[in-house]
Amino acid sequence: MKTLKLTIVALFACVVGSLGGHQLVLAEDLDKKLSEPDPKKETKKPPSKIILEGTMTIKKMGQIIKRLDKTAQSPRKGMWSFSIEKRPVVVVTDVSNNRMRIMVPVRKVEGLSIDEYKRMMQANFDTALDSRYAIAKNIVWATYIHSLSTLHERQFILAIGQTVNAAITYGSTYSSGLLSFQGGDSNGILRRQLIDKLLDKGIPI
Repeated sequence: MKTLKLTIVALFACVVGSLGGHQLVLAEDLDKKLSEPDPKKETKKPPSKIILEGTMTIKKMGQIIKRLDKTAQSPRKGMWSFSIEKRPVVVVTDVSNNRMRIMVPVRKVEGLSIDEYKRMMQANFDTALDSRYAIAKNIVWATYIHSLSTLHERQFILAIGQTVNAAITYGSTYSSGLLSFQGGDSNGILRRQLIDKLLDKGIPI
């Protein structure tokens, strides 16, 4: 993991120039379902305090990241590096093209078997959900790609949680920890606890 952390810093410049991509939507009502406040938290977080509209800005994104990790660093405007569950996380944005990307390193590509490649592709179909496994610069990444301005606060935190979960569960359940598309081949154990923890930290009362 130390080697991966060093590699992340070296890859910043390469990654910033590759923010294109499209998010796969598994169901038409998925975003609506993710946007709804958790009924169990209604008394703690009134709906009026949870911003659901797609109004994300660089400033808001930085504030949320700082709430999740007070030691977060911003090597340049629109880029952050921080840790969640001891996993290094990188967020990069491209305001001119209205794109953003969350990345968590998983492992080196060297030594990957055909079965592991296949398992990642299966997870991308059902249990990785909005996050994705990808390969770039000889590293396996858990990543999330989205337009910048259409994100809302809750969705951004969910995205971070899903991406970190995908990295943590690589090699076992390959799960984002949120939902599982039942039409696939995976039967993962979801890690909803981390996502709830991040929501508590990231959305102020």
